Amino acid sequence: MKKFDFLRLFQIIFACAFVVSAFMVASLLLRAYREQKAFDNLAMLVDSNTASDDLLSADSETEFISPYIRLKEQNEDFYGWISIEGTRVDYPVMYTPEDPEYYLRRSFDGSRAESGVPFLSADCFDGCGNYLIYGHNMNNGTMFADILSYAKKDFWQKHPVIQFDTLDGEGKYEVMAAFYAQANGVEQDVFPYYQYTDLTSQKVFDEYLQQISGVALYDTGITAEYGDVLITLSTCSYHAENGRFVVVAKEMEK
Repeated sequence: MKKFDFLRLFQIIFACAFVVSAFMVASLLLRAYREQKAFDNLAMLVDSNTASDDLLSADSETEFISPYIRLKEQNEDFYGWISIEGTRVDYPVMYTPEDPEYYLRRSFDGSRAESGVPFLSADCFDGCGNYLIYGHNMNNGTMFADILSYAKKDFWQKHPVIQFDTLDGEGKYEVMAAFYAQANGVEQDVFPYYQYTDLTSQKVFDEYLQQISGVALYDTGITAEYGDVLITLSTCSYHAENGRFVVVAKEMEK
């Protein structure tokens, strides 16, 4: 009888644990779905604005109107939109230099969100030469998780262009290099890529390119010259303590 009671108690505990775990997993999945759905709705708004602008420009001589103007009206922190065709990267980019990591765990509307929103480094400024964009590496594959695939050369060959649009117009960037790194000076000999946002000095620009060349995982054959505009995408990587994965691209001729 005691043995039966023990087994029965074990079954009850196991069942309760299973229910709790299932509830937690379901809650996480639902939250991730809602957060991604919010971004999908923003993307649809941009697409509808783009269609309207195309019709407008075809029928009149009106000056260019950014399809992102409504997003800027909704949130003054909006800076641009980043996307990579054939991946899940398709998100707004925020900019809050006074509070650099404000959108680390916030959604576009400022509410709590584990996935956050990609955001510019506080050290960036208009004309800085290198727009450093941070984004989470989410377990469900959203946000910047897909950029880790640039570790493989064949992925780069299939996705050589990154789109980064701002209110000033569209921007296409061709990927120059991808590499692993670490943040916060964990190792003294690790390339501190996050310190190279201001490339207005040719010396600093050349130094950045030299450093990139030394850590790149493979040769893309793409180079840059002083005066070219770059973007640098950064996300977490678990190859080392405070690991990061980084992709650098240069703007193509418009």
